[in-house]
Amino acid sequence: MHYLSHSHNALLVVDNPLRNEYRRRRRQNLRLSARLAVKDLPDVDDPHFASTSAATLDSEIQSLSPAQLHELQQNLLEDAAQERPLIGVLSPLDELRAEYEGGSTSFVKQIDWLQRERKFKGIRRTRGDGDCFYRSLGFSYIEKLLRAPDVALAVTMSLSTLEATRDLLKAADFDAIVYDDFYGIFVSCVQQIVTPDKDDGHLLTAAILLEAFQDPSVSNSIITYLRLLTSAQLKSDPDNYAPFLFHQDTFEPMSVQEFCQTSVEPLGREADHVQISALSRALNVNVKVAYLDGRGNGEKVDFVELKHVEDGHNGMHDVVLLYRPGHYDILEYRDTDD
Repeated sequence: MHYLSHSHNALLVVDNPLRNEYRRRRRQNLRLSARLAVKDLPDVDDPHFASTSAATLDSEIQSLSPAQLHELQQNLLEDAAQERPLIGVLSPLDELRAEYEGGSTSFVKQIDWLQRERKFKGIRRTRGDGDCFYRSLGFSYIEKLLRAPDVALAVTMSLSTLEATRDLLKAADFDAIVYDDFYGIFVSCVQQIVTPDKDDGHLLTAAILLEAFQDPSVSNSIITYLRLLTSAQLKSDPDNYAPFLFHQDTFEPMSVQEFCQTSVEPLGREADHVQISALSRALNVNVKVAYLDGRGNGEKVDFVELKHVEDGHNGMHDVVLLYRPGHYDILEYRDTDD
């Protein structure tokens, strides 16, 4: 997830990052444990505490509510956000597994299940900056077009869908001057799959796509377009989405307009199921989300599937994301970039 790293790839840590973070916060008495006084807690770096408390700490982590687990992992996210690139190279899923070895057996079992039962081999990580869902979906969407069985068909259908999003944005009262540049950058990436770039004459490759998404100006422009599109989709069907719109902190019901202004359109605001549903519908792409949360006694990973088009009818494979509390990455059936 969002762990401290000395390179663009994940650092293989000796201890479990969640346990370390929980131990630190338990030391600070930040609401995660009320059973011990701060003065009675040994130092985080005390070897005896680290070795004798692992089982207890893992058990307590298992008992956390989803909100507490999200808060715990968000702390890790904030610490490591600047250490990770906006989006990284594809790496083996075994690297993620290694980060949980010696720590949470639940996470290890779930990763094993993803590899064994669903045949996933790789993970492409994104920076934990609140934009990880939009960046993951945007990158994977274009990469799926690049690797489509019939590239020409997939790109043609995609460009038709993207052209229609302009009407959706206009209907949501967004001025063209607000979204045209951001829209143009996203569309140009798709067009470059089949039409060489007019400046350098190159077709889009996996390496060029990765470089573009690692460039903050390009990457954030695409994210802005996807956020505006998500907002427009929500506003286009308020009766359908309204029952699921709540304030992120107070959980009070919100109007579609309020929700979009505070939780969708600003950069850095995390996405939840309703945003995933809206954006995948607007792009006419199927999205599967694997929920890796380390909870429960089983090893099976739950998937939420958002299906908007019959298999193959848009010419591309489904986008598959990996969710851990507070963060999205991309799951792949291969483990290295070609």
